[in-house]
Amino acid sequence: MHKVLDALNRNAERWALLVFYVMLVGTMFIEVLRREVFSYSSIWGEEIVRYSFIYLAWVGAAAAVRERGHIRIDVILQYVGRRAKALFYIFGDIVMFGVALVALWYSFETVLVSLKFGSVTHGLRISQAWFLAAVPFGFALVVFRLVQSFIRDVTDLRNGRPVYEGDKLFD
Repeated sequence: MHKVLDALNRNAERWALLVFYVMLVGTMFIEVLRREVFSYSSIWGEEIVRYSFIYLAWVGAAAAVRERGHIRIDVILQYVGRRAKALFYIFGDIVMFGVALVALWYSFETVLVSLKFGSVTHGLRISQAWFLAAVPFGFALVVFRLVQSFIRDVTDLRNGRPVYEGDKLFD
């Protein structure tokens, strides 16, 4: 059981991103083919692409938090010591945690309103709540990954290890 949880912890966002990306690209390919070859398109294809992209973005945000790959200005961090760097990261995670909790609360509220009034999508004719749930789902993942990041940073700070900085895109 521990191996399964460890694999999920390391790869859950990657698997979800793969699923949504394949859905997005596959549906776009089929719809372009249908439109150009058969002169026929469907309204549901556009919706699947749109909602796959929304889930892709929010799950990707959580993956970026996990890997510390989100956009940040870290020029100052190059000139401070190991302890100060860890404290900056911890402070940033705490601020981001607060923002994520507020966003989670308000985004969950929109899902509840959609459920209350029974709104459905135009093409698929299924509950809009499934797609509006992408935002609270993404923020819940972000909160979870921020808690993990906070624990990792505090542990590194206590043990005198350098703080995890993630992979850099450019050097």
